[in-house]
Amino acid sequence: MKAVLLLRQRLVLSEDAFAEVVVWRVPNRLQGSEHAFKYRLAYVVDSRCLLRFDNEPGKGDHYHFGDEELTYKFESLEKLLDDFWEQVDALRGVL
Repeated sequence: MKAVLLLRQRLVLSEDAFAEVVVWRVPNRLQGSEHAFKYRLAYVVDSRCLLRFDNEPGKGDHYHFGDEELTYKFESLEKLLDDFWEQVDALRGVL
């Protein structure tokens, strides 16, 4: 089985900001992850990535908040998307 693209969205949130969400189902877990997804979710303002959730091989699930890299506990794809959008809303001052 090859990787299957499940979701690819680029949403313009304002004149200077966008969010990009890309998720694949992969045939084998990535090193450091306990699930069958490969993902990257990013929030970019003025060409600067303020927030990014991803799971590159070897690092496992984590997110970048500004210059910090923090561990992320993946529970489900739905929870990942909820967590990402909650952080985006907070950064945008929506909450």
